[in-house]
Parts: sequence; structure tokens; C-alpha cells
Amino acid sequence: MSARTPLEGRVAVVTGAARGVGELLARKLAARGVKIALVGLEPDELRRVSDRLTTESMYWHADVTDSEAMERVAAEVRERFGRTDIVVANAGVATGGPFPDSDARSWNRVVEVNLLGSAATARAFVPALLDSRGYLLQIASLAAITPAPMMSAYCASKAGVEAYAHCLRGELGHKGVKVGVAYLSWTDTDMVRGADEDDVMREMRQRLPWPANRTYPLGPAVDRIVDGIERRSAHVYGQWWLRGMQAVRGYLPGIVGTVGQREMRRIEPRLAESQGLRGGLVGAGGAADEKTRAEHAG
Repeated sequence: MSARTPLEGRVAVVTGAARGVGELLARKLAARGVKIALVGLEPDELRRVSDRLTTESMYWHADVTDSEAMERVAAEVRERFGRTDIVVANAGVATGGPFPDSDARSWNRVVEVNLLGSAATARAFVPALLDSRGYLLQIASLAAITPAPMMSAYCASKAGVEAYAHCLRGELGHKGVKVGVAYLSWTDTDMVRGADEDDVMREMRQRLPWPANRTYPLGPAVDRIVDGIERRSAHVYGQWWLRGMQAVRGYLPGIVGTVGQREMRRIEPRLAESQGLRGGLVGAGGAADEKTRAEHAG
């Protein structure tokens, strides 16, 4: 007979669960006996993930930026599972390139999904978390700690969710609800692979100082997230060195501003040549988001 885990029997909601961090997190939580509610934009992929889980699960096709849809999901999760103990606000999209040349619709969408979608998720599920004295984990990024040229929308959105989650921790802690922020560097997901399809973006990333210049495997990062959920941690670091970045983050804008100018001057001719190749959301998740918006517009 296998030993029980501290998470066994809990109910977790994971947004952006069709692929990447969300998919693997759902699988690893299920392996610890957690019942899983999957939320995302790709019903076929969500069904595939749900069918592979080893515990009770169900999926919901919903856009996290749609507050009414998320309220409906929260009510249906409560009806299906009876409670919600853990919510992981993971859904996110990204775009890259110089801000003056960016597509305003895509830039705004990154902020809408990453920041406003996270807020809509919390707004829908906080009542259930208050009942269970549960845990909300906001997935942020190294981009919340340091700015980076060519990533203005993503950095703005992740800095926003970090600040918002810290505020929420102060508001809900005395009621028994814990709030955490998870930080990840470049991790092997569809989003990062999609960004790497842009030669200039890939080169800029590779020229970052070690250890920020490499892509990290997904599995160990998600293991750290699961451990953080089990401990109901205020801060979770997908890569070991990110914890140290907190101590120097006050110096980073100045450093990035100086080094970034030099790098942008160096690559400016290539940016002009490849301008037409960027502008939309990157990766398979970005494509799914753009497809959903196009269907709604039609």
C-alpha cells in the first residue's frame, strides 16, 4: 500500500493546462493524488491531458480573460469536486520585438492574458479558496525580476502579476489563504521554442550572461513548483539560481539599460530586415489564442 502524500485528495485548478508547464504540472500533481481541473483554450489537448491523468479529473474550455466564463468554471468545479484547494494561474502568452514596431493588438493581448486573466482567475476562485483555506500560486517569470529589451509586453505583464500576487497575499493571509509566486527562467516549452524561431530573439537570449543564457529542462522546474505547492510557499523558484536574483534586482534596470543600448545598436540593421517576420504571439499556445480570438471575431 503506497504512503499518502500531503496533497492526496486535494483539488487543484490549473489554467493554461493544455501544454507546457500546465500539462506537466497537472500530471505531477495527479501523481501525488491530487484531483485536477484543467482549464484552457484547446479542448482536444485538454481532453488528451485529462485522459492521461492517474486521478479524477475534468477539463473546461475557457478563456481566462472572460470573467463570466471563469465564474462559470469555478461554480462547475465546485459542483464536480465539492471544493477547490489549489489554484495555479499559469495561462500565459508572449510576443517579442522592439516596442515601437510591435503590433498593438498582440502587445495588449499579452498583458490581457497574463495579468488580467490571472486576476479574473483569482476573482472567480478566491471564494472557494476562502472556504478551504487554500493556496493560490501565480506563475510569474525571471521577466518579473529584470527587464529585457524586445520583451516589453511580457516583462510588463509578469511584473504586474508579481506585484498583484504580493498584494493578494497581504489581503488573504489572515483568512487562511496562502498566495505564492513562482519564477521560471527560460524553460523548454512551446512558448520558448516559438520565441527561438526568431533568429534575432534567439541570439539576444544566447548573449545574456550565464546562467540566464540557457534553456532549462521542464521536468525539474515543475518538480520545484510541485514542492512549493506542497509547502504553500510564498516564493517558488523553478531554477535554483533565481532566488539569488532577488538580492540584486534593484541594480538590474540600470545594467540592462546600459548593455541593452549596445546590443540594440548592434542588431538594428537585422531587425529592419526581419521586421515582417515577428509581431504575433509566439508558440503553439499563442496560435491557439489567436485562433480563438479570430473565431469570436467572426
